[in-house]
Amino acid sequence: MIETRQLCKRYGQFTAVDSVSFRVEPGQVLGFLGPNGAGKSTTMKMIAGFLAPTSGSASVCGFDVSNNPIAAKRVLGYLPEGAPSYGEMTPLGFLRFVAEVRGMSTADTIRRIDEVVGRLQLAKVLQQPIDTLSKGFKRRVGLAQAILHDPQALILDEPTDGLDPNQKHEVRALIQSMARDKIIIISTHILEEVHAVCSRAIIIARGKLLADATPDELEARSRYHQAVSLTVSNPVALKEGLARIEGVSAVEIDPQDGRITAFPRRGERILDRINAFLLAQKIDVSEMQLERGRMDEVFRSITLPAAGKQEAHA
Repeated sequence: MIETRQLCKRYGQFTAVDSVSFRVEPGQVLGFLGPNGAGKSTTMKMIAGFLAPTSGSASVCGFDVSNNPIAAKRVLGYLPEGAPSYGEMTPLGFLRFVAEVRGMSTADTIRRIDEVVGRLQLAKVLQQPIDTLSKGFKRRVGLAQAILHDPQALILDEPTDGLDPNQKHEVRALIQSMARDKIIIISTHILEEVHAVCSRAIIIARGKLLADATPDELEARSRYHQAVSLTVSNPVALKEGLARIEGVSAVEIDPQDGRITAFPRRGERILDRINAFLLAQKIDVSEMQLERGRMDEVFRSITLPAAGKQEAHA
């Protein structure tokens, strides 16, 4: 597993990471979320052994990153933020260099390069200097070097940054295919990535770990969880009727698109009651949706407590 214990990083009086502790087991994909400057990349660098902690410790597959760094790095694949590489090298030359540094045999090098080039669709750019590649291809080269030695654990810092929607889908599918027998941590600010690939999510802000839950558990914290949204021709006329339904705590109309949303009281399920009301009143509805919850709202409420309080009183 990957484990951190009271991990801290200070720069003078500034604390970038403040006593962060968590554990990731094989088969889990952990989304490490937070706003810019929250401490995500600093935490990733300490786990990967690229940055020494001020205090606390981290281990990868049982190897302490500070006391046994070589063994820890052997079992870890790491994609740093920005996917840095040697721009004058070609992807093929870079992957051969990485394989040599990692002590891979000639046979394993040939086999694994063929595998990762195929999985990340790098064949057509193998002989181009990396500096000439698009941001998306540079990201894929970075992913290729991270998985080249088939590591037990992976740390991917913004793995889909710069990729188009098709490329994002391909990378997410690759992560899901590897997740069955690997330990994977993904640092990201893209909330859609959480549902796409993560079985668990941690939210960090101001260096502190503020939440640790499954995506569904996080969405259940949203005021939109089990809310019912409707598109009707006259939402203003409908608002008062919805507000009288048992279990409805509030009804709001979106000023942008006119969509009307009924919010449930805690623990209530209001979809069937609203549906019965609409049928009884013979109200035509062009669209009706049961909300799972909104991750962006939960993210704001956790990382910006003041904003969360304002939304709660709105």
